[in-house]
Amino acid sequence: MTTIAIIEDDQVINQMYRMKFEAAGFDVVTASDGETGVKVVQHANPDIILLDLQMPNMNGTEALRKIRQQPANANTPVIILTNLGEEEAPAELRNLGIHSYIVKANLTPSQVVIHAKEALNDKR
Repeated sequence: MTTIAIIEDDQVINQMYRMKFEAAGFDVVTASDGETGVKVVQHANPDIILLDLQMPNMNGTEALRKIRQQPANANTPVIILTNLGEEEAPAELRNLGIHSYIVKANLTPSQVVIHAKEALNDKR
């Protein structure tokens, strides 16, 4: 089964994406802050990661930097899923090898699932 890590501090959004991805056949692990997200990713070694940028304890950019330091997750596709416009995003994200950048308000959860499946196909 394909595993996705959803790292999102808004619990309503976190659970909404969990339900959508589980319904699509994914095994889902979640975290509600960047620090916990890094640990979850290290433990679960997901096939793909959805990562918010603005979170407590550790922001998404710092979490991604730490995730990329884990050999098992150095090349895992990461989709940034945030409310920040791309022009507001830290430039460092591109250097950290993100697959794509999605503004939450621009896609429905079902469209995000499709996007994640496409990212997984790109990986193969």
